[in-house]
Amino acid sequence: MNIHEYQAKELLEKFGVATTRGRVASTPEEAEAIARELAHGERDVVGPRIWSGDAAPPKDETRRCGSDAQHVDLVVKAQVHAGGRGKGTFKNGFKGGVHVVKSAKEAREVAEKMLGQTLVTHQTGPAGRVVSKVLVAEAADIAREIYFAILLDRATAAPLVVASTEGGVEIEAVAAKAPEKIIREPIDPLAGLQAFQTRKLASQLRFEPSQTKAATKLFDGLYRTFIGCDCSMVEINPLVVTKKNEVLALDAKFNFDDNALYRHPEIAAMRDTAEEDPREVEALKHGLNYIGLDGNIACLVNGAGLAMATMDIIKFYGGNPANFLDVGGSATEEQVTEAFKILIADKNVKAIMVNIFGGIMKVDVIAQGIINAAKTVKLSVPVVVRLEGTNVEKGKQLLKKSGVTLIAADDLADAAQKAVKAAK
Repeated sequence: MNIHEYQAKELLEKFGVATTRGRVASTPEEAEAIARELAHGERDVVGPRIWSGDAAPPKDETRRCGSDAQHVDLVVKAQVHAGGRGKGTFKNGFKGGVHVVKSAKEAREVAEKMLGQTLVTHQTGPAGRVVSKVLVAEAADIAREIYFAILLDRATAAPLVVASTEGGVEIEAVAAKAPEKIIREPIDPLAGLQAFQTRKLASQLRFEPSQTKAATKLFDGLYRTFIGCDCSMVEINPLVVTKKNEVLALDAKFNFDDNALYRHPEIAAMRDTAEEDPREVEALKHGLNYIGLDGNIACLVNGAGLAMATMDIIKFYGGNPANFLDVGGSATEEQVTEAFKILIADKNVKAIMVNIFGGIMKVDVIAQGIINAAKTVKLSVPVVVRLEGTNVEKGKQLLKKSGVTLIAADDLADAAQKAVKAAK
């Protein structure tokens, strides 16, 4: 599950991680009001601190906002689940999803050009994402940018800090060009992030003595966020030092352990289904594990490992899978029916490959589900079925007598070849 930037910063504030003030707006009028409040320095009026990041404003630029005498840099940022917003382009021709503004009026004008419009970045693909909210926030007077992340190291099954003095750019680019600049600090999952480790990291990241206390406090807050929210990754890019010697988290990306979301209803409530593939949203409602791809052979499989193998063998025989779909080891007829509905909804699908291994779930039960689903959905594309496991012969007999037009396969290779041929 992904969350928006402003939501990520709400979580950080909960754990005492320092960041800049701001608030999210759904209308141009709200954006203008927030900009005016920030310019006037009315901290109690602004409410929950929300924030800035992604494409930081010019480091040497000071802006006057509103009618009062304070100098306050403000930034208006499109809120979508994608990176590269600052370099993106709206389909209405407006350039950039991140803009520094010099007045409340300008904040409103920028918001008008963003809200309700489709932003295209290198991560959204050509379809882009519709912007329904913008973040209006104070921009930091940046002196230095740093990269800092805590993630789950699969090799050790423990948390790992990955950091670099080269902040503000993609960590993959740093790894490719200057791998020696990447710092790795493993964390004992029982002991947690220790004080000596936060001081060590502050030294390695070249914080000055006057900044060390703020830096170590921020590192500790990020680790408590990581553990407290059951995250698999918390990434801060950039983490900045301001010209006033403040240490702030400007932009945050979170990955959560979906299996632990039941413990965090407040985080689950942050889900924005408008940002997700509608097929995946529908599959989630029925307890199905679905991920849409760009091929034309739909897959319906029970078991994640078997689903991966099914996609691999389709590719091996020259086809392209249209999805990953695991109906689970105890799928019901209703779930199988809903799965077929989701598969047929993809207009690119030219054939469906059903690959079932009956272990916990008996093959004849799955076969009956396929028959009922096929009759309910009225399939308009060829369906190749491979069945194996408990009660397989009974399941095959049910399919033969069903009157439903299906292509039977003897084994996995045979099924994949027939599916590829059917799709052509």
